[in-house]
Amino acid sequence: MTKYSLTIGHLYPDLLNLYGDRGNIIALQRRCIWRGIDVQIKEFKLNDDIDFSSLDIVFLGGGSDREQLLVCNRLKEIKDDINAYVDNNGVVIAICGGYQLLGHYYKLKNETIEGLSILDIYTESGDKRLIGNIVIESTQLRDQKKNPLTIVGFENHSGLTYINNHTPLGTVKYGYGNNGKDGSEGVLYKNVIGTYLHGPLLPKNPVLTDYILTKALQKAYPDSFEGLEPLDDSVENKAHEYMVKRLL
Repeated sequence: MTKYSLTIGHLYPDLLNLYGDRGNIIALQRRCIWRGIDVQIKEFKLNDDIDFSSLDIVFLGGGSDREQLLVCNRLKEIKDDINAYVDNNGVVIAICGGYQLLGHYYKLKNETIEGLSILDIYTESGDKRLIGNIVIESTQLRDQKKNPLTIVGFENHSGLTYINNHTPLGTVKYGYGNNGKDGSEGVLYKNVIGTYLHGPLLPKNPVLTDYILTKALQKAYPDSFEGLEPLDDSVENKAHEYMVKRLL
């Protein structure tokens, strides 16, 4: 009999699904299945009601400026529900456009998209796209040998994000990151991960994927969860290490 189960909420995949974001959902799902963990994926369209208390992980992907504006208008209607979920240590993964929406605003050339202010960050439109492979090092997260976790991905954004006093997901070793200036990439806040890394992100970084699953299971099963069973990640690790060595 399966000991654990998780429910993953994929918000607005018809609007926010650039650069292989759905691959992140697949990575979370498969790493649960391989361990005998029941996992359910719930996809929500723009006008669907969302019971956040039933979700163990919430995923927000990337979208164009027009799609972000549509999503933001909807999210503002359920802002209190999302804030309550985050305050209660709900797990959120927000990629690119989804990451920007968690901040105060995204200032475009001719308009400003108001955010949810879940994160104390803001984004302004830049003059060029920051695009290419990226490597970051996170001292907040550790690999299986307890070394700072190296995370690889791909970025493609013109928005420049400034994270004020938030803890970054990592420090840029190759690429641009939040704004191409201060060396930071992403945000870690409570159980929220915001980042510009996609491509998709999670299949390339199994340790990060397991970190997310661990946080969700610790919250769902505080008295019984003792840790994830190890998996044979030799193929994933070789691909990860190849990218790191190629870029650094």
